[in-house]
Formats: sequence, C-alpha cells, structure tokens
Amino acid sequence: MSLNDAITLPTRSGTRLDVRPARETDAEALSQFFEQVTDDDRRFRFFAAADRVSPQQIAPIVKADHYQTESWLGFSDRGEIIASGVLAYDDEGDTGEVAISVRADHKGQGVGWAMLDFLGRQAEQRGCKRVIAIESRENSAAIEVERDKGFIPEPFIGDPALVILSRTF
Repeated sequence: MSLNDAITLPTRSGTRLDVRPARETDAEALSQFFEQVTDDDRRFRFFAAADRVSPQQIAPIVKADHYQTESWLGFSDRGEIIASGVLAYDDEGDTGEVAISVRADHKGQGVGWAMLDFLGRQAEQRGCKRVIAIESRENSAAIEVERDKGFIPEPFIGDPALVILSRTF
C-alpha cells in the first residue's frame, strides 16, 4: 500500500489523516517525527526519558511482523508523518495493546482520537476481544481520550505508576 493507497480517516477538526502501514523506508522520517513529539509524550510512549528515539526503538515500528504487531503511520495532506500507532497482540490474539503518538503541532485536532478508533477497528476485525493501553498515571491527556472512547481504567499489578485502560468488544 502506497501513501496514495492510504486510508483517509476523518478527524473532529477536519484535519485530513492518511493512514498506511509503516515501512522500513520510513525509519528516517519516523525518527524526525519523534523529534517533533513533546518530551512528555516521547517519555510516555517509550517509558523512558530521552531527547531522541534511538534506531533500536524505531526498528520494531518499521519492521512490524504483521502477525503479532502492526504499525501504522498517519500523514498530513503535505505528506508529513503526524501520528504513529502500534497495535501489538498477545499470543492468543485475544488482546491488542495500542500505543499512539501525535506530533506536538497536531495535538488537540482529533488525530489521536482517529488513530485510536482506527486501531480499535483493526483489532476487532482481527478477532480481538479486548484492546488495552498501558499509560503512566501522569499522562492525563491520553487517559482522558481513552476514557472518552469507552476505555475503563484498571490497576497495573506491580507498578502503581501505571494504569491499564481497556475496552472490550
């Protein structure tokens, strides 16, 4: 699927979001994208404080196996990456875990909402019974979006700094 074959998702702000699977050739653009994500959002996505995302962190995003992991990129109408979303399935395929990042200058435009809806539909079409997001309790913006989308918080056993938000189908 090329960018021309991407799926166009509606956002509440009217921002056009073209989504397609990530490819290995996206590695450099994805690295630049993560430089335009807020420091907090980068920390929340990778559970580590760093000024940059390493090539070792980019590799699994652009080399998804399409069995246990799917990785999607959202592009602006100018062809720039403005969102990244990963959907990782458990061994049984019953649960899919989502992780989404949105470029700082596109936050608040419904891009994260659109990606969350899209990834949820992908998981449901694959037969998942549940979608989860593991969040830092400090990440109030993501928790609010997920709760607005019907996700229910649960404790993360073993780490009180984290929370699981889940939605069942």
